[in-house]
Amino acid sequence: MDNRLFFPATERNRECIGEVLSTILLTRGFILEIGSGSGEHGVVFQKNFPEITWQSSDPELIHRNSISSWIEHEELNFQMPQPLNIDVEKIPWEIPSELMVSLQGIISINMIHIASWNCTTSLFNESGKLLNNGKFLMLYGPFKIDNKHISHSNELFDSSLKMQNKSWGVRDLREVSKEAAKNGFIEEKLIRMPAYNFSVIYRKVSL
Repeated sequence: MDNRLFFPATERNRECIGEVLSTILLTRGFILEIGSGSGEHGVVFQKNFPEITWQSSDPELIHRNSISSWIEHEELNFQMPQPLNIDVEKIPWEIPSELMVSLQGIISINMIHIASWNCTTSLFNESGKLLNNGKFLMLYGPFKIDNKHISHSNELFDSSLKMQNKSWGVRDLREVSKEAAKNGFIEEKLIRMPAYNFSVIYRKVSL
C-alpha cells in the first residue's frame, strides 16, 4: 500500500537544506532526524549522502507509514532503516545500540515552532547525552532575532500558530541557544535561508 504523504514545504526547502548539510563534514555513521514528518527529506538526503545512514523518526503512525512508503518507493530498503517511534518529550529516547555507537549528528526540521517549549528543552537534553564532543545538532525553521520577527509574514505565521495552540510559536534564537549551551552546545553557524527561515548548526563541546 502506498502511504506516502506529500508536504509542499518539504519540496520547497529540501534543496537548500541539502546545501547546508553538504558544508558539514559528514563521516560514516548515522544521522538521526527528529520529527521526520512525511519522510520526503529523509529519502532525498539518504540518496544525496550515501556515505551516511539516515535514521528518520516520528511519533505519529501516519508519518511513520509515509516514511516507510517513501523508503520503499525510492528503493532504499537496504540503505535506510525504518523510522523510529520517538516522541521528543518522552526521555530517554529508545535508540538502537548501533545508532548510539556511530551517531554523527541530529537534525530537526520545522519542529520546535509547532511543539511546546518543553520539546525544545528535551531535544537539547537528549541530544547532549547522545552526541559526543565535536558532533552536531542542526535546526531549521523560522526564528525571532533579539525577540523580533524578521518579516511581517513570520509575525502573521507566529500568530496563526498560537491560535492553533497557545504553547506553539516562533522561538527566539537567543533563548534556543541558551538552552543549547546548558547542554554542552555552542552555536557554530547561523545561515539565512529562503522564505525567512534559518539553519542553525550547534556543535557539542566539553562542559
